[in-house]
Amino acid sequence: MTRPSAPAVDRHAALHREFRWLVPADFNIAEVCCARWARDTPDAVAIRWEHEDGRSALYTYRDLQREANRLSNALTRLGVARGDRVAVVMPQRFETAVAHVALYQLGALAMPLSMLFGPEALEYRLNDSDARVAIADESGIANLRAARAACPALKTVLAVGGAQGQGDLDWSAALARERRVFAPVKTSADDAAVLIYTSGTTGPPKGALIPQRALIGNLSGFVASQNWFPQDDAVFWSPADWAWTGGLMDALLPTLYFGRTIVAYQGRFAPETAFALMQRHRVTHTFLFPTALKAMMKAVPAPRARFRLELRAIMSGGEAVGDAVFAWCRQHLGVTVNEIFGQTEMNYIVGNSHTMWPARPGSMGKPYPGHRVAVIDGDGRECPLGVPGEVALHRRDIHGAPDPVFFLGYWNNDAATRAKYVGAMDDSWCRTGDMAVMDADGYLWYHGRSDDVFKAAGYRIGPSEIENCLVKHAAVANAAVVPKPDAERGALVKAYVVLAPGFEGTPQLVEELQRHVRGRLAPYEYPKEIEFTPELPMTTTGKVQRRVLRLQEEERARAYLSEQ
Repeated sequence: MTRPSAPAVDRHAALHREFRWLVPADFNIAEVCCARWARDTPDAVAIRWEHEDGRSALYTYRDLQREANRLSNALTRLGVARGDRVAVVMPQRFETAVAHVALYQLGALAMPLSMLFGPEALEYRLNDSDARVAIADESGIANLRAARAACPALKTVLAVGGAQGQGDLDWSAALARERRVFAPVKTSADDAAVLIYTSGTTGPPKGALIPQRALIGNLSGFVASQNWFPQDDAVFWSPADWAWTGGLMDALLPTLYFGRTIVAYQGRFAPETAFALMQRHRVTHTFLFPTALKAMMKAVPAPRARFRLELRAIMSGGEAVGDAVFAWCRQHLGVTVNEIFGQTEMNYIVGNSHTMWPARPGSMGKPYPGHRVAVIDGDGRECPLGVPGEVALHRRDIHGAPDPVFFLGYWNNDAATRAKYVGAMDDSWCRTGDMAVMDADGYLWYHGRSDDVFKAAGYRIGPSEIENCLVKHAAVANAAVVPKPDAERGALVKAYVVLAPGFEGTPQLVEELQRHVRGRLAPYEYPKEIEFTPELPMTTTGKVQRRVLRLQEEERARAYLSEQ
């Protein structure tokens, strides 16, 4: 197998010089992602749905628009109007896409909520947003019903699929009585479209208000990370939940924007299932977060020996990919992974596009066209090259034009919105909370969340480099590094390790892993303590919750001292 070739010429600087944002005054996501295709290519397949139990169906853009029109009419009948929040508690399925299109063309706010949220998580978000309607299927209806008694603003639960009969109104009955035509409201590019709650790893979740124009701001990164999407036969799939930014703004909406097909798989992620799904649907483009890629690498080391894949582009984000995964994708999938970086508040701002500029293993990449990105210090000044700082995005691109990717602010939390920026709001840097270094060629190198970086014996420790080193060992499926309080050195480097199949957590393996890291990184970086665990705490977006492990270590230290 030949490896993907690097571009003959680095086009990054030229792309930035030539790129200009074109943001119309009036803009609606439903129009560009569905209505225009329902008019121009109505029989094109929008969604290929497959359930883990074997059921499947194809839905065209005509189908998507007609059902969205019916739902818009049904929601109007329920009293939903422009600006109202409607919770969508569903996995990857046709009805989820229908709900989003219906809400955007109605001028209401789609509030996607993970089907994995328990009653307390749902209760907080429903009450904070004053959502008046919730749409849920069998995966989330039980928890929604458990939360409902404490959510006085929630007037109607619309039950979908296997949940029908458990809400106030059934989806099929509600839509059956409605017309297949709907007159969409007129929205401006700055009107709110989506309310997405952050994962809450550093405090209570905050609702990020996303405008219609943010989709435009995402497109340069999507096109670049997918090696110049779309191609005529492009088929996209990602296990990323459509309830979070990575699934909604990095997969579902941009695929529909280009009138292509997205695969909706309603089932649990498993490495072999993922490979089989990509083979069955001839998937050409995908978004696979590092946790998924690590699991796939360990479970199926040589996938092309077992599966016939047609992948042309893989993007990955949410955590640092690391050079181990990077090398495996090149060698065993025949695709250079394009790492991406962004967050709910300003998504898809940094990454790679190896057909246009060389990808460097372990690097986050460079700013995507249209985005002015820098590494700044605590006072908002740009750091010298090679000096760690916080990744930040400027409100204006290199030409001085407003960047459309920005969120509008946090829902009912002006103080948090102001704290996100450094400088005057129309000419400021927006902080990400992620630490990195920019090298002389403009590549960014991830150092972890600002609250994940710690000091041990006077040395500044970034966990991602150590975790990446551990994962290179055959025995390690995943790892998380946190500080363990220590009276003499302030903290020790501790690693939580999830073992790959076939390995046991013995004292001998602990020593072997320590030697493995010590021989590759600085002496002060190797984990002084290793704890084997069946799983790591994860957010619903696939990120390791190091904060949970750090707090666990602090609690253990307090308990130990109290016993002395």
